[in-house]
Amino acid sequence: MTKKPLRINVVNVRLPEDIISWIDSLVKAKVYNSRSEAIREFSREYVLRQRGASE
Repeated sequence: MTKKPLRINVVNVRLPEDIISWIDSLVKAKVYNSRSEAIREFSREYVLRQRGASE
C-alpha cells in the first residue's frame, strides 16, 4: 500500500515577541533547526493531544 504524500500549506502566524524570543532560544540551543520546525512540532503535539482527549 502506497502512502499519499502530505500536502503542505504555508501559514502566516503572528505571535507575541516573548514567545518568538523563547522559540529563538530553542533554535539557538539547537533543540530545533528553525522557528518553523518548532512551531510545526508544537502544533502537531497539540492536535494529537486534543484528538486523544476527545476519544
